[in-house]
Amino acid sequence: MKVLTTIADVRTTLHAERAAGRSVGFVPTMGALHDGHKSLLLASVADNDVTIASVFVNPLQFAPDEDLAAYPRDLDADVALATSAGADYVFAPSVDEMYPEPIETTVSVSGVSEPLDGQSRPTHFAGVATVVTKLFSIIGPCSAYFGEKDFQQLAVIRKMSLDLSLDVSVVGCVTHREPDGLAMSSRNRYLTDEERSESVVLSQALDMAVEAIEAGQTDPAVVRRLMVDHLATSTLGTLDYAEVVDARTLRTPERLRGEIRCLVALQFGKARLIDNKGATAAN
Repeated sequence: MKVLTTIADVRTTLHAERAAGRSVGFVPTMGALHDGHKSLLLASVADNDVTIASVFVNPLQFAPDEDLAAYPRDLDADVALATSAGADYVFAPSVDEMYPEPIETTVSVSGVSEPLDGQSRPTHFAGVATVVTKLFSIIGPCSAYFGEKDFQQLAVIRKMSLDLSLDVSVVGCVTHREPDGLAMSSRNRYLTDEERSESVVLSQALDMAVEAIEAGQTDPAVVRRLMVDHLATSTLGTLDYAEVVDARTLRTPERLRGEIRCLVALQFGKARLIDNKGATAAN
């Protein structure tokens, strides 16, 4: 395992790897790595000759009132986890390395970035799209691995990569969960014991929605009400959204048909938790 801290070192290193005929897998992260990240690294290691992870807390995707300063950082632990998964390199740049001057060029993806988290966090996806475009430019041709837990982010990155003809294969990987169903997230560590106990309502509400759709329910309002009512059983969580959408457009159709995605977001104190699950509705 080698830790790289400059853009020049990453480019030189990966150019040599590709010149030797080796394929490159890339796992972009903001650090605070957990077993969900490890599952992405393992997928990359299985698919590619060389795997590199990035660890960078990107200030562009945080609004002024969000948790940038408090976001957990432990590079030594992140490197240890990446090493245990078989990764070859970690790219851990400073903010000054990534943004040596005030950034005046940003990437925005309309359409899929607008609903859901785009309503709650209106500047978020432009920050994500900008840093991921920059990282793809630094890493070069690769397969890039993202978790489906951040389903809207995955949709944004896929659309961005397609529209800009980026030489990257974007790979979505299934959400890694705790034994009780809670989706793994770096922000789970913010939960108190009581909040952690109640947080299972997210996956439970999604399970109820999927079961209803696969039993033949085609009215999105009915499915949404099932989720909202169950999420309301949490006394500590505040609902941000619960939506039932077309998996491709992320918009709510009049009737559920084909591939559907159910998505929820709940605020527990310092922790804003998101989760989603897919279902197939009868045509």
